[in-house]
Amino acid sequence: MSATYTFDVFSSLDGYASIIPDVLDPWVSAMRQSLTTVVSTTLHEPLDWPDATIARGDAVDVVAAMKEESDIPIRSHGSLSLNRALMAAGLVDRLQITIFPVITGQTGAQPIFAGAADFDLELLESTLLDGDIQELVYRPRLHGQGD
Repeated sequence: MSATYTFDVFSSLDGYASIIPDVLDPWVSAMRQSLTTVVSTTLHEPLDWPDATIARGDAVDVVAAMKEESDIPIRSHGSLSLNRALMAAGLVDRLQITIFPVITGQTGAQPIFAGAADFDLELLESTLLDGDIQELVYRPRLHGQGD
């Protein structure tokens, strides 16, 4: 799955708003109002997304430059391979994991961290959302890299 595919999925949410009223819940609405950078070699501006721009080049280099130039926290909703690359490059300060209480032994398409480096995770926050779903926020550190 590519970052462009992920952007296409998010940008299609508007089309579902008339069919599924909750699709633009407060979280999605807030995300749509945030400054957005899409790293892509196939998309072209203008994008059908408020305050969105396209960045060209290697995603790790783009994110490294963004972190260097701004104090605004960056949130990635990109592909698994993008997020693995960002973690391996040491560019991830917080890793938010939402645990849904299901097991997808037969239907799971891809292990989330398959092929990723080993990381130690320091728990920063935990929230029980509805009695079953947990949201956990960690600070990742490459395994074996001291404190």
